[in-house]
Amino acid sequence: MASSDSGGRGKHSDNPSNTTKDPAIAVPVSDPKNMQELTQFVQTLLGQMQDRFQNMSSQILGRIDDMGARIDDLEKNIADLMTQAGVEEADK
Repeated sequence: MASSDSGGRGKHSDNPSNTTKDPAIAVPVSDPKNMQELTQFVQTLLGQMQDRFQNMSSQILGRIDDMGARIDDLEKNIADLMTQAGVEEADK
């Protein structure tokens, strides 16, 4: 069975554009020439990671809020069905 693994080669050896493989982080992987370039590279990378983390956090919180609203609706529907069936609702 053929594998898509790089066969032990370097992480970026099969990447001809010399950028990271994640399209959301398009930072060149070239070696920084001095400390200032390294600092700028790290700051850019950290900024992009922070933006992605913030976006994912917002999406997760939105999904949690949606699920909470759906659970509330479900609880209300169950209570309505129990009332229609003549079952007393237990105290919470």
